[in-house]
Amino acid sequence: MQESVFVEREGRIAHVVLNRPDRLNALDLAAWRRLGALMEELDGDGDLRCIIVRGMDSRAFAAGADISAFARERADVEQARIYGRTVHAAMAAVMRCRHPVVAAIEGVCVGGGLELACACDLRIAGASARFGVPIKKLGLTMAYGELRVLMDLVGPANAAEILLEGRIFGAERAREMGLLNRIVADGEVLAEARATAARIAEGAPLVARWHKKFIRRLLDPAPLTEAEIEEGFASLGTADYRRGVEAFLAKREPEFRGD
Repeated sequence: MQESVFVEREGRIAHVVLNRPDRLNALDLAAWRRLGALMEELDGDGDLRCIIVRGMDSRAFAAGADISAFARERADVEQARIYGRTVHAAMAAVMRCRHPVVAAIEGVCVGGGLELACACDLRIAGASARFGVPIKKLGLTMAYGELRVLMDLVGPANAAEILLEGRIFGAERAREMGLLNRIVADGEVLAEARATAARIAEGAPLVARWHKKFIRRLLDPAPLTEAEIEEGFASLGTADYRRGVEAFLAKREPEFRGD
């Protein structure tokens, strides 16, 4: 049997595919663990330039947690702690991964699926995609780790609207909140995600990784250290910087190698 989450490669771009179509890609404990392990594995691949996270088919990115598994995976507070740590570790692996991550969102993107999308660096959705975190109906809270990721993206007022109202809303409202970078026609999401990944992949990979790192770091209110400030100039010491400048002056496309 194919795994609940698997990887496909397209040259320098990897697709992380959520593969539980019978459950609209709802994520159980095993799927979260698998996702975290795959992201850590991809982080170590120096040849990679970008990652696309998507659902197996156009019906769903991910329909949140698998509620049918709650009786065995979240039956009490101790199980909830284990589950929560696993979810947080998987989302941290997405955010910590050095390669840019693009969420290609079709269909349903709710609950844990929306949390996962928030952990990605860019989010592209189809016009009919649907969003929300209706956990108020389950008597369930969003843990601090996942709530921080949501709030960093949409702000406290929008996070409160999402959690307190618990309604399902459309792509336009999601973009207004800051959840989405862009909306495209249904059926064009994967093509747009591929085009986005290709634009990322044609740039200097070290620079893309640094920019992702810098953006994430600045979400932390702690003052930058001197070493962190100095790292902001490290790109000028790379061979790719020299290649980029030479190519610009020669009016040709640069060939970046990641060194």
